[in-house]
Amino acid sequence: MVFSSLMFMCIFLPIVLIAYNLSKSLTYKNLILVIVSLFFYAWGEPVWVILLIFSAFVDYINGIIIDKCYARPGATIALVSSLVINLGLLGLFKYSEFFIENINSILHTAIPNPGFSLPIGISFYTFQTLSYTIDMYRGKARVQKSFLGFLAYVSMFPQLVAGPIVRYTDVARELTDRHITVEGFSYGVKRFTAGMCKKVILANSTGAAASMILDSTRLTVASSWLGILLYTFQIYFDFSGYSDMAIGLGRMLGFKFVENFNYPYVSRSITEFWRRWHISLSTFFRDYVYIPLGGNRYKPIRNIFIVWILTGFWHGASWNFVLWGLFYGILLFFEKTLFKQRLQKIPPPFCHIYTMFFVMVGWGLFYFTDTNSLITFFKSAFGINETPLYDLTFVSSFFTNIWLIILCIIASTPIPSNIYNFLCRKSNIFEAITMPLLVIFGLGVCFILLVGQTYNPFLYFRF
Repeated sequence: MVFSSLMFMCIFLPIVLIAYNLSKSLTYKNLILVIVSLFFYAWGEPVWVILLIFSAFVDYINGIIIDKCYARPGATIALVSSLVINLGLLGLFKYSEFFIENINSILHTAIPNPGFSLPIGISFYTFQTLSYTIDMYRGKARVQKSFLGFLAYVSMFPQLVAGPIVRYTDVARELTDRHITVEGFSYGVKRFTAGMCKKVILANSTGAAASMILDSTRLTVASSWLGILLYTFQIYFDFSGYSDMAIGLGRMLGFKFVENFNYPYVSRSITEFWRRWHISLSTFFRDYVYIPLGGNRYKPIRNIFIVWILTGFWHGASWNFVLWGLFYGILLFFEKTLFKQRLQKIPPPFCHIYTMFFVMVGWGLFYFTDTNSLITFFKSAFGINETPLYDLTFVSSFFTNIWLIILCIIASTPIPSNIYNFLCRKSNIFEAITMPLLVIFGLGVCFILLVGQTYNPFLYFRF
């Protein structure tokens, strides 16, 4: 089940909100949250919901051990147990096929492939449970004595399958003391609607057009860049839209999740881009990998490459994701060493062009999981092997989607939000009148589009 579906909006969400608010008891609310979250997950993964519960139980027990044996060998053993079991499960289900295929290819062996299906959201909830045990070990989090409360944190359906990565310390207080206010609930509805519009109106439209172009066997230079431009918008509005919906749903239930995007396409450097894109993942690797390795103090270049190879590998068990991570590691290495001072002297528009060029090249690496298709795309994009500059198909696709591209460019910037906030400051009643109308209009358009749309994927579900 996905958020941008009529089933979710018309049946699941109303039932959840009604059942959730039948009692003010926090134990009751946590119980309802666990039940509906496990149902939500089991809707797409009826078998691997057991894996989710097992992972939560393991770290619940490890957390209790760390608390009782704090600063003693027992705490270290519990932390190692958490790391080995969680990363072991992640490796088994997500990466075993990749490693077996490569070993068989290199060594000409015939190791059987276990053929595990990838449990939805395993990369996200694995990192969430690890954040709990690691922060417990560091003394930054208090033990959660209620398994119901901990399972509510791990299985919370708004952010379960595609983030943001919510650390235990971010919601620890709200698991034991939260209140739903009219202001918070209305903000949640507004944020959910904004995310839904991003997803249904922008991501689905750009995604359908991008797939049609990039999956073609007759790419020109111009159509290659047009296709990857459309995919650049699709992946942003798809993932940031999901994050907006997750944050909005969290507020409806009394939780405040961390922000995950901050207009990344206005960045003037790759470093700034990764401060604005998938913030919860970037800060996770910074706090739990980069800094423990030594950060900027000890072998920073080595640490950068380790983090970015892991970041690429986190996204998928495929060589293109490893190349994607290595690509950003190289760019960040150059920015932090050779170009650190020079970038500050370049006029901002050129910095922005430089950033977006390499971001789009990166999305090319991200899109094609098949090596032959990846090579073919880049040959087409850079005019190798006498690839035509453009053809009539490109001209038709460009003029068909020019309105969508302009709309996406504007929506990728803070301009609409700044204009709206300016108008709200000018009039006390402007927001009170326009916001309900915008919510009704936005949801209405999404309903209409969902009735007829067949292209409605969530890209980050596979991670």
